[in-house]
Amino acid sequence: MDNTKAIISVKNLVKTYGDFTAVKGISFDVYEHEIFGLLGPNGAGKTTMLEIIETLREKTSGEILVDGFSVDKQANEIKQIIGVQLQAAGYYPNLNLLELMELFSGLYGVDVKPMDMLEKVNLQDKAKAKYKALSGGQKQRFSIATTLINSPKIIFLDEPTTGLDPQARRNLWDLIIDIRKNGTTVVLTTHYMDEAEQLCDRVAFVEHGAIIALDTPDQLIDNLVNSGFERKKEVKKANLEDVFINLTGKEWREG
Repeated sequence: MDNTKAIISVKNLVKTYGDFTAVKGISFDVYEHEIFGLLGPNGAGKTTMLEIIETLREKTSGEILVDGFSVDKQANEIKQIIGVQLQAAGYYPNLNLLELMELFSGLYGVDVKPMDMLEKVNLQDKAKAKYKALSGGQKQRFSIATTLINSPKIIFLDEPTTGLDPQARRNLWDLIIDIRKNGTTVVLTTHYMDEAEQLCDRVAFVEHGAIIALDTPDQLIDNLVNSGFERKKEVKKANLEDVFINLTGKEWREG
């Protein structure tokens, strides 16, 4: 990365629940304009870490700065420059997408053109459709549109492609890359390692509340190979998902 200005700086972050320590003194930086991945099994502490950075959950100790603002003293300033996926769409199943966009922009206190927001995620044709009528991929794209309402400097995406078919997943990758091209820093969690390898500039592996590795995907793979690791199966130039996309196309699909 040429630009290594830290837009998120986490130092010695600890979160305890009674006797249980969910996050164990974690430190890391996220650089401006990068796609940063948090990887690890369920229960590793990823979501807890994200919610603390997003000012949605209290930390036990440590220091976090988001674009220079402290989560302790300047939570309101942080909320204005970050985008977090809104899950509220599920509570308003009978509103159409334009109505939901108006509702969410009111929650954020910003004046946006709902149609412009839907165009950013290729949902303009679904403006009058009710949220509950959308496919899984469309719901996820709408969810990402809600993160962009306040023109944030950073967006947080928690497992954005879980449950999607290969086309919808690849389309979402393209969308995430476009968002970064427009100058937004992206922090995401995923269980799909091919997704992290494709999208992320750097990744942190989290296990039992600690970061056990942090580097570029290339460097982490090279380190493993250099340690003498060999895959059991011959590596080919394409995988089965590439075959699927090649055979069935990559256009946006409805339904």
